Order: sequence, then structure tokens, then C-alpha cells
Amino acid sequence: MRQGILLYGPPAAGKDTVTAALSELDERYVPFTRLKIGTGKTQGYRMGTPEQLAVLEARGDVIYRNDRYSNVYVVDRPGLDQAMEGGRTPVVHLGQMAGMKQVTALFPAHWVRVLLWCSKETTARRSPQRGDTDTAARLAAWDATRADLAAHPRAQWELRVDTDGMAPREAAQGIDAIVRTTSPRS
Repeated sequence: MRQGILLYGPPAAGKDTVTAALSELDERYVPFTRLKIGTGKTQGYRMGTPEQLAVLEARGDVIYRNDRYSNVYVVDRPGLDQAMEGGRTPVVHLGQMAGMKQVTALFPAHWVRVLLWCSKETTARRSPQRGDTDTAARLAAWDATRADLAAHPRAQWELRVDTDGMAPREAAQGIDAIVRTTSPRS
């Protein structure tokens, strides 16, 4: 069965950093590059057009879409299919519980769900360090993520990581151990 990792958390919780540490542990772990329609940061995204989004939506290939920071971010079926080719395990970054629910419900795979968390103060410090020019919007997203998580008290996680106190490599090793023990892997 195909497998993937869902990293849920607020902005600057360490999703990129933990994904990089996972890739260093095992080359089968690959970052899932969401489709982005809009402006701003392009690194780490597949940039698309409104027309491409319309085609994906018409075919039913949009698994999850969210609108934030005046952009549209999409987890799409063709993108996940491609990311899983050759036995690879994509690491999907999400900041909304609705996205977690949609991906697990609409894309058959063994999904390992990981909650990455950091304090709001840490997001405020890390955001400009990583080059964000809209830290106020990232802090508003942190608040929204906290409210979203509080609204889903029964959410199930295979692992919870406080990135204020755990090194990225240690977090990656914990995630890798869960992937290896909960699904067949050579």
C-alpha cells in the first residue's frame, strides 16, 4: 500500500526543517510540492494558473484547497500520484484540520499523522528569519491553527512534536520509526 506523512502545524513550526531531516534519513521521503496559484514565494511550490485549477476541479482531482495569504494552495490527486511513484513517501504540509480529513478520506494510502507545534513567540521569531515579509499574517494563521486544533479535540496523531524543545533530526527519527513499524517497508 502507498504511504505518506501528514505534518500539521502552525506557520514556522518546522515542517520544512523536519521534512529535510526525513529526506536525509531516507531518500524515499520526499516533500510534497503543493500547487500554488498566486504570487509571492515560489520555492517549494508547483506554480499554477487559475485555468489549471479549474481543470483539476472539473476532473475532481482537487483533494484539498485552501485560500490563505491571497493565494490558493492545492493538494491534488495527480501531484500525490506522482510523488508516490517508485515507492516514495511524500511529506504533505497542512495547517488545517479540514485538509487532514480530506487527504485521508479522498486519497487511499497509509497516512502517518504528525502534529508539529511551537509557541506563538517562536513563530514570531522564526518567521522573519526564514524570509517571511508578512509575519503578522503568519501570527494570525498561528491563532487560526490553534483554534482549529482546539475545535478538533479528538484528532488522532501518531506523534506529537514540540519543535521548541525537540531537534529536527530527533523528530524525523521518531516519525521514521512510526512509518517503519506501522506499514511494510523494505
